[in-house]
Amino acid sequence: MGDRKPYPSDVSDAQWALIGPFLDVWRAGRVSVAGRTGEQDLREVVNAILYQNRTGCQWAYLPHDLPQKPVVYYYFALWRDDGTDAVIHDLLRCQARQKAGRAEDPTMVVLDTQSVRAANHVPAATTGKDAGKKVPGRKRGLAVDALGLIIAVVVTAASVTDNVIGIRLLDKVAAHAPTVTLAMVDAGFKQDVAVHGAVTGIDVEVVKRSDTMPGFVPVKKRWIVEQVYGTLMLHRRLAREYESRPESSVSRTLWASIANMARRLTGTSTPTWRDR
Repeated sequence: MGDRKPYPSDVSDAQWALIGPFLDVWRAGRVSVAGRTGEQDLREVVNAILYQNRTGCQWAYLPHDLPQKPVVYYYFALWRDDGTDAVIHDLLRCQARQKAGRAEDPTMVVLDTQSVRAANHVPAATTGKDAGKKVPGRKRGLAVDALGLIIAVVVTAASVTDNVIGIRLLDKVAAHAPTVTLAMVDAGFKQDVAVHGAVTGIDVEVVKRSDTMPGFVPVKKRWIVEQVYGTLMLHRRLAREYESRPESSVSRTLWASIANMARRLTGTSTPTWRDR
């Protein structure tokens, strides 16, 4: 960080102590032909990714005292493609569950989808229109545990049905959290998801909202995934679909979750405009 004034989105020393050791190991395994492992400050690269996630700024608008686009994008894309972002995310999730007195892997997940409008530059080939919500763009599917920690992410065109996304989420959950035996969904997920759940060893339970009570009524256990979507929207890069590739949108979601879990594990919070 040097002598620059910190941004609210910067990782603290305690948060970097959770992320830094893994990136040190990652860097040590990437030795060039000349025997070099790179000199870029990876903490500052992470700070730049989190800054852009939180503010939603364009690449060219990254502050001058943070690493600039060529460096930040290089590492963002590299960590996206080699799965480093997912590994960091899963390691923090296990620690967050342990801190809460839970086993490392969950036994229950909640599935839901969210349609997000796409910016003008996002390729039409990877976008569509949600027939139900009339939203043009992409659809983000999440599987979260009882603590609101993300287990799986899927990003598709908004025209893709919840059924298809639900099946993809179940496949990811079965691969990354084989201890899961129950998945709760809303009525938007049809019978195909339940059938696929039976194939993967996951019982799919439809939890419907109450039609007898007026206004918004949180649905037992299923409300947690709605809360997760709300916390993700605090990261303005996710409030609209800006990424050219759906894989980049998945990575953005993971980095937002990494920031949230790092704060949860260290007992800190990001200052808001309400804070003096």
